[in-house]
Amino acid sequence: MADSKGKSGNNPEKIADGISELKIKQIEDEVASSYLLVDIGANLTNSKYSRDLDSVVERAKDAGVKKIMVTGASVQCSKEALRLTRLYPGMLYSSAGIHPHDAKTWTDDCYDIIKELASNPECVAIGECGLDFNRNFSPQDVQMEVFEKQVQLAREVGKPLFLHERDAHDDMVRILGKFKDRMPPAVLHCFTGTSAQALKYLEMGLYIGLTGFLWKDKSDDGVRSILEKGLIPLDRLLIETDAPFMYPNVRGSKIPANIKQALSDRSLSFLNRYCTFQRNEPCALPVIVEMIAAYMKRPVEEVAMATTINAIKLFGFS
Repeated sequence: MADSKGKSGNNPEKIADGISELKIKQIEDEVASSYLLVDIGANLTNSKYSRDLDSVVERAKDAGVKKIMVTGASVQCSKEALRLTRLYPGMLYSSAGIHPHDAKTWTDDCYDIIKELASNPECVAIGECGLDFNRNFSPQDVQMEVFEKQVQLAREVGKPLFLHERDAHDDMVRILGKFKDRMPPAVLHCFTGTSAQALKYLEMGLYIGLTGFLWKDKSDDGVRSILEKGLIPLDRLLIETDAPFMYPNVRGSKIPANIKQALSDRSLSFLNRYCTFQRNEPCALPVIVEMIAAYMKRPVEEVAMATTINAIKLFGFS
């Protein structure tokens, strides 16, 4: 949380990021009674939600998820994500962009189409964009060209970046480094890298987004280790489900007993009743924040409140 500034007239004391002390107190009060969470990445345009999206959104609300950013990964997906925000105003927001898998679909008119989508207030970020050299569904040179165009677009429209990176850390840093002080705010979504990579992204001013991937990470220098070492400051942490992907299998043997014991019955009830490997849901977010807090050895309410405030700061949610 940023340090507070002095008062001006009758205005409430302001935090450096523009959130008032009164607003933070309201968030604290709500978190004290139940989680107040923001899912910064859910693929609700996926066909797996076509029959019961109303129920999915309602379950998320019941679980304490107050805002969801619906990920745009192609032109059509971004249009659909924006459409969903009109069906659930104040609850759903969207991003607009071209995923690196689909970089090969970029045409000359994509820039203007995404720019037009981003002009809507419900669209709060450019992305999902970035580099994926793990699967290489699009040629690497095409990915880099399309990614750089979207960074430029984010600068032009004044909206943050929702970034994807797999096995492409050096090129991601190189391209973002071209913009330096001109780079828009950004989150590295669904981070699965090493401590050195996390520290580099943090040094560049990025936020780090974590998902249910945490359950299966057992590497010596992966996400679990990063959390245990306290390398991600609370004011740079964001949480997401990446639904319908990244199901957190908390019953798995890879999760230590002390972490399992930290998970509340209420959160587990949503996860076990409604989420599967085939279809994760935003209502799994409470389990994710509880796992993160347990690895960090911090109170879950503190982590929940911090990630919510970070999301408000980054995306300007109402």
